[in-house]
Amino acid sequence: MTNRIKQECKQLGFDGCGIARIETLSEEMERYKQWLEAGYNGEMAYLERYTELRADPSKLVPGAKSMIVVLLNYYPKERLRLKRYKISSYAWGIDYHRVIKRKLWDLYSFIKKFEPLTEGRAFVDSAPVLEREWARRAGLGWIGKNGLLLTKRGSYNFIGELIINLELVYDKPFEKNYCGSCRRCIDSCPTGALLGNGLMDARKCLSYLTIEKRGEFEPETNLHNWAFGCDVCQQVCPWNNRARPTHVEEFNPSDEMKQLTDERLESLSKAEFKHLFKQTPIMRTGYKGLMRNIKQIKRFEQ
Repeated sequence: MTNRIKQECKQLGFDGCGIARIETLSEEMERYKQWLEAGYNGEMAYLERYTELRADPSKLVPGAKSMIVVLLNYYPKERLRLKRYKISSYAWGIDYHRVIKRKLWDLYSFIKKFEPLTEGRAFVDSAPVLEREWARRAGLGWIGKNGLLLTKRGSYNFIGELIINLELVYDKPFEKNYCGSCRRCIDSCPTGALLGNGLMDARKCLSYLTIEKRGEFEPETNLHNWAFGCDVCQQVCPWNNRARPTHVEEFNPSDEMKQLTDERLESLSKAEFKHLFKQTPIMRTGYKGLMRNIKQIKRFEQ
């Protein structure tokens, strides 16, 4: 069954598939709790909930035995025309939750054809799952100094999980860290958010500030022209020199998105915002949040 699952993942277009045995993440959860206690999660109070589920995925799926972890490359083939404002590349196309969830449920249906008693749930960045650690345990890569999952093809990968109650053959965890003495992500972070040990102070992170933070900014907040998210720690990573353009058309910008200019972005109405970004991750920050970010960038440049 394991070989069938991995073959089906290729057929579904996933760029990586690994399988890990469900276990309690005691050591990782201790580190996670210390991160929370330091207040590094900022206003993201939801990260403080369901810690028992993060520690033990079998509580998400009773009787769970296997974590199938998949990767889907999103490195875009084409660039945006924006000059002044910057938008993280993962948000240029269709919301990845939709794309990956659909593929994971197709995989689940495939498994049930052979094992009808299989029970499971699919997750994409939407549940208390320490996805990068599970990807490492499934042999797909290592966790870099920027806290992202790194492979020898870089870090431009979305991660998805299918937790099932079926015993499978498990991959060896990825034990080696290929970051070595490199500090480019740490030294290049515009706000000093990276702590040097794979952890991040989200309160300083531009992705957090432009997406998760609510309310107005302090006057001295410099967004470094990022209107949504931030890609700096990926752009400077040497492993991303090996990144290949995605084969998933939905992750590339639409024709209208490719024509987006700084001037149009600044003057978007709420209706235009919904039309242009309705199926993209940019909807998470909302019209008010995006306009707040643009206002802050302009204010800082004055």
